[in-house]
Amino acid sequence: MKYIIRSQKQDNTDAIKKYIESKLSKLDKYFENPEEIEANVLTKTKGRDQAIEVTIPTKHFTLRNEEAHEDLYAAIDIIVDKLERQIRKNKEKINKKINKTIIQDFDYDLQDVYEEEETIVKRKEIELKPIDEEEAIIQMEMLGHSFFVYKDVNTNSVCVLYKRKNGNYGIIETQ
Repeated sequence: MKYIIRSQKQDNTDAIKKYIESKLSKLDKYFENPEEIEANVLTKTKGRDQAIEVTIPTKHFTLRNEEAHEDLYAAIDIIVDKLERQIRKNKEKINKKINKTIIQDFDYDLQDVYEEEETIVKRKEIELKPIDEEEAIIQMEMLGHSFFVYKDVNTNSVCVLYKRKNGNYGIIETQ
């Protein structure tokens, strides 16, 4: 796996970079071609805590998680465990989808635009590729979000999948 390690409001020492790489390399066994995958890692300071955010875009899905802890090394250990659990939890669903060849390439082309307005603090543009509801649920869970915007493969309409308070899912369809 290739690593892009950045920091915000702090400097990453070589020891931290090596530790991140050695820990994330544990995930290589879950990917067919790990040398083609890039892990985007961001370390930052949140108050008294050290935070780490890891995003691993692959051909069929995107893994993402964030963890904060007083000790950055502990946060790294925790986030690797979380990512590994996330992969194992969804591995069967993902393999089932890949084997059916229903999954479309999942490609984020995100551009952050920071506005000076007080109400909108971040804007993202995403490319919508047609997927089904089941794949949208997997993508939302892999990203750790409470909602997911996608284009439905059957109706070709833009839909918003969201997690309800009772743990079930809801879909808002556009016309």
